[in-house]
Amino acid sequence: MQYETLNLAFSGQGTSQVATVTLNRPDVRNAFNEVMIAELTAAFTALDTNDDVRAVVLAANGKAFCAGADLNWMKKMAGFSDAENRADALRLAAMLSAIYRCRKPVIARVNGDVYAGGMGLISACDIVVAVDTARFCLSEARLGLIPATIAPYVIRALGEQASRRYFATAEQFDSATALRLGLVSEAVSEAQLDTTVQQLAATLCANGPSAVRECKALVQDIAGRTLDTALIEDTAERIARVRAGAEGREGVASFLEKRAPAWRGDSA
Repeated sequence: MQYETLNLAFSGQGTSQVATVTLNRPDVRNAFNEVMIAELTAAFTALDTNDDVRAVVLAANGKAFCAGADLNWMKKMAGFSDAENRADALRLAAMLSAIYRCRKPVIARVNGDVYAGGMGLISACDIVVAVDTARFCLSEARLGLIPATIAPYVIRALGEQASRRYFATAEQFDSATALRLGLVSEAVSEAQLDTTVQQLAATLCANGPSAVRECKALVQDIAGRTLDTALIEDTAERIARVRAGAEGREGVASFLEKRAPAWRGDSA
């Protein structure tokens, strides 16, 4: 598929590929419009079912990672009816869900500033590696708006108390603060950015592909649940199923036999 606002590339071989989805509107600081929203949704939906892909990197061209919504698109939305605004917001929500629910782990490669809706993009990812010069801002309140559609992802990533502050103040904060709050997994120099992302992707590809998918689902399904009998039974059922599966049996056997597991064959 040809994309207007994205670049899509693959590295690696066989069933150990890493897909890189790159936002490609550097002239507007990779602000998203209806085309980018549709293309991101389509790209992540396709990657979710691509068995050759073990991990996905979400990157951006230019100096900024994402400035949020495109101003021309926002001007057009100002004339929308209530029904049109709801439909438009739901398309944005579907895009974020496609990233968050993608069964493959997603690494955000944050090369520069992240504002407004861009905060939703990185919050929907599993691992966020940012340059130490990046700035972050939930700027919606400055425009008389609220970060509603991105809120479920940002609050999970940033935490409730920090979200109370930064949603309302629209303050800008640096990568050191983002790292302390847990929004960013690693803050590195520009020279270290690609190496760090590549090392993380390689680490993910070395693990059992089914196990990685199950781990991602486990966190999403378990986080915030009450520790009750139903949860205990759920976790017991999950590990019993994985232990009895082909990948689980191969992983244990390869460890005991001191050899590489079969899933590393394409990347050995």
